[in-house]
Amino acid sequence: MTWWRVSLALAALALLAGCGGHRTKPSRSTHATHQQGGHRAGTSSPSSGDRFHDDLSRPQSSRYRDRNDSIPDGPIPDIDKLIEPVPKVEPRSLYGNKSPYTVLGRSYTVLPTARGYDERGIASFYGNKFHGYKTSSLETYDMYAFTAASPTLPLPSYARVTNLENGKSVIVRVNDRGPFHENRLIDLSYAAAVRIGIWPKGTGLVEVRGIDPRQGSQELPPPPVVTRRHPGLYLQVGAFADTDNANRLAQRLRQANVGAVQVSDVDVNGRRVRRVRIGPLVDVDRADAVSARIEGMGLPRPQVAVD
Repeated sequence: MTWWRVSLALAALALLAGCGGHRTKPSRSTHATHQQGGHRAGTSSPSSGDRFHDDLSRPQSSRYRDRNDSIPDGPIPDIDKLIEPVPKVEPRSLYGNKSPYTVLGRSYTVLPTARGYDERGIASFYGNKFHGYKTSSLETYDMYAFTAASPTLPLPSYARVTNLENGKSVIVRVNDRGPFHENRLIDLSYAAAVRIGIWPKGTGLVEVRGIDPRQGSQELPPPPVVTRRHPGLYLQVGAFADTDNANRLAQRLRQANVGAVQVSDVDVNGRRVRRVRIGPLVDVDRADAVSARIEGMGLPRPQVAVD
């Protein structure tokens, strides 16, 4: 193995570890995006990071020019006029696909394909701080392109992301790892977040459906039907075959007064289990707070459920 391959391999590992850092909600910043290198509205800018040096050998705490994430202050292209990516068959990236991998003490397994992937959860987005820097696949992050970061989908791959609160959807190309913040399913680029209304709120309830380009464009998954009923946000604390265990957990949660506790029987792969959930919760911030309280009780981290 030549020296440059060793350097790139180490850089990729550093990138993957760096994605584990907590991304705060992007806010308006006094740092203008012209420092990242301008480009024409509606186009991707793979060389946008060439105006400054992205030193991959530096620790994540000092690698980025900006300390906090932000949204652009300068001229913003008309997001409605930007073109969504067309899913196509691409070779698997040499970087960012190690499986399994561990970030912040949690292990993740990268899926072999995006086909059949269908999950609901909380989406966040990332913006100006990372614009022009390398992703986990060693591509350049462009916040004006329709891309996303996923902890488990292969790099690169494609998915349709639908905001379950307004029915808006976008096709994204997954080329980065993350988010590793608790309770998050996917991290969208700034453009993708604007397109489906995750910005300016910062987070939102979404459905993510993987796309297999080998199936042809006629097989692209349609957006789910969104009714006027607001989707319910829950935290699933456990699911038990033993009814007594479920009831004991529910009683403990009620005594801790963490929220409305629901116990229900469901079929999982032909088995009857008793599910213990908290909710519905009013918003993502409340879900984060309740999740932290549950972990503080010595219980496993709950799973987000959106119904």
